[in-house]
Amino acid sequence: MGYELISQENISSLGNFVARTTQQLLSATFNTLATLFFMYFILYFMLVNGRKMEHDIYEYIPLKNTNVNMLGYEVHNMVISNAIGIPVIAFLQGIVALIGYLIIGVKEPWFWFVITCFTAMLPVIGAAFAYVPLAIIFFANDQIWQGVFMLIYGFGVIGLVDNVLRFTIARKIGNVHPLITVFGVIIGINLFGFIGLIFGPLLISLFILLLKIYSSEFIVKQRRYPRRGVAI
Repeated sequence: MGYELISQENISSLGNFVARTTQQLLSATFNTLATLFFMYFILYFMLVNGRKMEHDIYEYIPLKNTNVNMLGYEVHNMVISNAIGIPVIAFLQGIVALIGYLIIGVKEPWFWFVITCFTAMLPVIGAAFAYVPLAIIFFANDQIWQGVFMLIYGFGVIGLVDNVLRFTIARKIGNVHPLITVFGVIIGINLFGFIGLIFGPLLISLFILLLKIYSSEFIVKQRRYPRRGVAI
């Protein structure tokens, strides 16, 4: 073809690329191991002295008892809703998708079931990352009716199930508004990567909760104890 692949310049570029990639891999591996070490190190003390930590946090938080109790209750609901609700919804959506895969005759349906469960936790597009490529594969293999049925089943059934479950199960588990989940996942993925699926909605929910607590701690006090000469 007239191109010289094995040249001194290409070899030097390849060497620099390998060195740079190796350094990045080693750095990422070290950061991951360090994060796991400190995570389990802290988890050990949380398991051994959990009650004492909870008591100390309760005593030192500069809030009224009612607001401290509300904070604990809301955090518990948010953790249950996000840490359990999102994976459960994704798993149920994967089950619905698996039924369609078996009906249509998708090759390796269990593999695509796993892909659907993971992609269902992603915001906005969600499980479409799984069934749209499947439809494209059907079309590429001249399986027109399978591709059309895959798109209809995907957008009409799998997508509908996702919307219904988010408005029912997630709200019943933790009473978290679906918009908080959607925007939280989008923000969380940008900030934390994959674990942002859980931490993103928690951040937004905690921010809204802190606004409520601030209102209860300060705005209500100002109404109860107005300045002299100011009528309520």
